[in-house]
Amino acid sequence: VQIVESGGGLVQPGNSLRLSCVGSGFTSDYYAIGWFRQAPGKEREGVACISVGDSTTYYADSVKGRFTISRINANNTVYLQMNSLKPEDTAIYYCAVDHRGYSSAYYARYSMTARDFGSWGQGTQVTVSS
Repeated sequence: VQIVESGGGLVQPGNSLRLSCVGSGFTSDYYAIGWFRQAPGKEREGVACISVGDSTTYYADSVKGRFTISRINANNTVYLQMNSLKPEDTAIYYCAVDHRGYSSAYYARYSMTARDFGSWGQGTQVTVSS
């Protein structure tokens, strides 16, 4: 599986940005695609994910109500719409795949953990600054 992210950039606080994640080479219809972010000096944090099998979604508390994850089935593209951006959202954002096929209810109970995800993209920088 190959993952390519795009859409990062520099935005002012309060503005919006949409990230894209295009995947290829999938051999199953049951997997989850997640967005993580990592700021300098901090651990990689799970932000949001979508379970392809049942189209359920999960959001970290830090982004709930501001970020929306969605998927276009036809071209295996997952979007992360980020609204009301804050300086603390500044990070490199990564897209990755959990091949175990869990519903998003799993992540609500156990949270998103980087070690459970494979097939990582190269990351895209998001900077929120005035």
